[in-house]
Amino acid sequence: MTQEFDYIVVGAGSAGCVLANRLTASGKHRVLLIEAGPDDNHLFINMPAAFTQAMTKGRFDWGYETEPEQHLNGRTAPCYRGRVMGGSSSINAMSFVRGHRADFDAWALEHGLEDWSYEKCLPYFKKLETFSGGANDYRGGSGTVNVTAPKLSSPLQSMFLAAAEQAGYPIAKDTNGEDQEGFGLNDQTIHKGRRVSAATAYIHPIRSRKNLRIEKEAMVDRVLFADGRTRGVEYRKNGQTKQAFCAKEVILSAGSINSPKLLVLSGIGPAKQLASLGIDVVVDSPEVGQNLHDHVDFSISHKANQPITVSPALRFPKKAIIGIEWILRKTGWGATNHFETVGYIRTNDELSQPNVQYVLVPLLAKPDGSSKARVHGFQVTAMLLRPRSRGTVTVQSTDSERPPAIHYNYLARTGDLDELRECVRKLRVILAQPSLDACRGPELSPGIEVQTDDEIDEFIRQNLKSTYHPCGTCRMGIDDASVVDAEGRVRGVSGLRVVDASIFPSVTSGNINAPTLMMAEKLVDKVLDGQ
Repeated sequence: MTQEFDYIVVGAGSAGCVLANRLTASGKHRVLLIEAGPDDNHLFINMPAAFTQAMTKGRFDWGYETEPEQHLNGRTAPCYRGRVMGGSSSINAMSFVRGHRADFDAWALEHGLEDWSYEKCLPYFKKLETFSGGANDYRGGSGTVNVTAPKLSSPLQSMFLAAAEQAGYPIAKDTNGEDQEGFGLNDQTIHKGRRVSAATAYIHPIRSRKNLRIEKEAMVDRVLFADGRTRGVEYRKNGQTKQAFCAKEVILSAGSINSPKLLVLSGIGPAKQLASLGIDVVVDSPEVGQNLHDHVDFSISHKANQPITVSPALRFPKKAIIGIEWILRKTGWGATNHFETVGYIRTNDELSQPNVQYVLVPLLAKPDGSSKARVHGFQVTAMLLRPRSRGTVTVQSTDSERPPAIHYNYLARTGDLDELRECVRKLRVILAQPSLDACRGPELSPGIEVQTDDEIDEFIRQNLKSTYHPCGTCRMGIDDASVVDAEGRVRGVSGLRVVDASIFPSVTSGNINAPTLMMAEKLVDKVLDGQ
């Protein structure tokens, strides 16, 4: 069974949805968008407060897990990746964070990617968004993605901002604007009480385009080549093996785990690995699957002395009442992710930009959304913005359904642990400020008895987790060793690109959905300019 198109986009995640929308806009190009997961029309996806259910219950996730992590006391960890229309933008926490301008300038200066400086990326950040605060020199007002500066739903959020100011940190007017550093509102991809995913923003409005075909619940097995040129893909759906061919390009937007996996299964990767799998070498590309890195986080939690937290939202009957209000009105505690305030700080004055993100959560919840304790309380999540440690994604089988081996190698570089330890001390100073005196109860985790470097380090090793921002496994660069060039074109073959977070040369300072959308908006122009 064969089909012919101009472009084939593999993966309907953040980047893939952008590409499918923009490539079909003129009506000139026939585009096939292939997604392994189902449609995104589900309560857990659309209701912002239910994101942990969408992420952790397995229905919309690939089910990946890391190998035992040596520096986390041998623990394994889930690696949540969206397997649904919208990809991870349909199951993430909806924090919209562009990153620091220095991140992109580093791509330009340190990696030689001159076209990826902040100045050249900013127009695409503005292009993609409609910001609730209105357009200005840094924000967009007529883009595809609705971005909301939240109204604070808990008094704890205001108290936290006041505590940060009392501790000597600036209050930022807009952490996605001129300067990221400081404490302020944490922008959300939420609009009128509903999640804004890449699917709702870029695909739902254009489903009727006759030159767009969407294949859901279809598993791509490999990219097809002939005479050094990309010809199409082979995929399975409903038990049938199909082939689709392209006149122009195949674009992999399968994400930082699956894009390198697909390259290897197609014969592009380290020659020794390909030989061990019995796969013919199309391109010997040693860095495919290398350079894996991710943000990591942990939480410090306190009991609250007043009943002003959102903790009742985790228990019946309040949980049911919240759900009913959201279904009927799209308002209330169900209409927010509860990550409404954020802070970006430097843990030492020698740093030129923030290296830690703090986010207040006005309840006590585990990563799967269940209650940590049947008391009023709150927690602050601390995330390391620019980790040094690097890992790998290694294909283990020619069966595309078998997960690759994912080894992040968290905390392998000692500097990561040093910065995380210092961010515990800095956060404790903020949480001890007078503005929180009226509601702050005892520290529940790690507990005030945890004070020495060794004690804090052990707490971190036992509690550190992924923030689910994998990137870098198909590194973009100007050097011959890089997997793709500055326009996402895979080296060694023609007609094949990778456009997703796997091509980040280094992670940006914050949640990576917004930079991924920007990257896709920018690279789709390169695709169309080449035609």
